[in-house]
Amino acid sequence: MTNSLDALLSALYVEIDGQVVPARRGRGRRPRLSDAELVCLAVAQVLLGIDNEHRWVRFAYCRVGHLFRYLPNQPGYHQRLKTAAPLLAQAITYLARVSPAWCDDPCLVDATPVPCGASRETVKRSQLAGFAGYGYCAAHSRFSWGLKFYLLAAPDGMPIACAWPTPRPGNARSAWTC
Repeated sequence: MTNSLDALLSALYVEIDGQVVPARRGRGRRPRLSDAELVCLAVAQVLLGIDNEHRWVRFAYCRVGHLFRYLPNQPGYHQRLKTAAPLLAQAITYLARVSPAWCDDPCLVDATPVPCGASRETVKRSQLAGFAGYGYCAAHSRFSWGLKFYLLAAPDGMPIACAWPTPRPGNARSAWTC
């Protein structure tokens, strides 16, 4: 078995193209970079740990450019990523569901406060005014205005679900999402 980035991206492309990306229908010119290829590029960028898009596009021309018919320049890549955000979320969800860790029985839960404002003026003008609230964080020994982020994960670190309830106890507005 080889641990090759080329083999991984080829297998990922086949899986994403067959299971996640809907078949293209209708008239018009086909994009030079398909949606499945865009998802593969985004996954390769994350796997290689390159967080700068300009540096990633330069690196992709050298390292994985032979796998794709067309590689866009940095502004085009950024624009395609922004418009394909729902597709990327769908691909992440699909890949998480087919991973072996998805069905593990033991789960890990972690929570951290996310302060959203410090002054009264910020609290009044914020768009989170109806959602965020005041609460006490025992870990930091302070009161804060904001939300609390809960993460439910498998033992290997695969996220399963998350929630953003207000820090008030007994809040019923906590919807689990993934």
